[in-house]
Amino acid sequence: MRTHTLLFLSFYLFLSAATYAWGPTGHRVVGTIAERHLTPRARRAIHQLLGDTSLAWVSTWMDEVRSDQRYDDTHDWHWVTIPDGATYASSEKNPKGDVIEAIGRMEDILRSDTASVPRKREALKFLVHLVGDLHQPLHVGRGDDKGGNTVQVQWMGHGSNLHRVWDSDMVDQEALSYTELAAALDHVDKQRCRAIQLGGPADWALEDIALRDGIYDLGTDNNIGYSYLYRNWPVVQERLLTAGVRLAGILNAVFR
Repeated sequence: MRTHTLLFLSFYLFLSAATYAWGPTGHRVVGTIAERHLTPRARRAIHQLLGDTSLAWVSTWMDEVRSDQRYDDTHDWHWVTIPDGATYASSEKNPKGDVIEAIGRMEDILRSDTASVPRKREALKFLVHLVGDLHQPLHVGRGDDKGGNTVQVQWMGHGSNLHRVWDSDMVDQEALSYTELAAALDHVDKQRCRAIQLGGPADWALEDIALRDGIYDLGTDNNIGYSYLYRNWPVVQERLLTAGVRLAGILNAVFR
């Protein structure tokens, strides 16, 4: 009985980890790119909250605490549902919160004159993760397949689901460390950074919606591999880069 229980728990933890955004590599890429675009003032403020811990290191914290019951109320913050043809403003809101609402709330905590240092530190760790989540296109879901989690596929000959393909399968296929991938992606000048940082989370979610046709182009048998990777790897790279640059923009504005 004990062995069976341990096996079940191991499988549950693996399954849970596999259905949340980007995976460690992707989130750490976002944090690493963000750090490269911080103003000196923002860098100092973040150091006061995190010490020598990097944004890359804290970027996975929000997934890690999902096993802590004290954070059960944060589970719905990772995603938002916006049906085809709708916007965030016109969509029904989740009373438990969503990724767009939570990003704004974490910004407010970081700007607060009354929030404690521990609360601001926690809000910063949430914010780093949430901005990454928002730029994984399937975290802006259609409302009919749990952000692709119920869409079963064969990825490179192995069973997976569409959400996991975008979270980690495509990133892992490239076999790059997060520092290697961040360095390969981050070649943007200040003018392009300013262009990327225009708008806000509700606007950025519309970019994810615009990608849906390509994401759900799975052929007739949902057997996807190198051709799907070839078509979508540039999208993955763009979303990771954009998330990092926008995270830096948010932090620079919060700590100006």
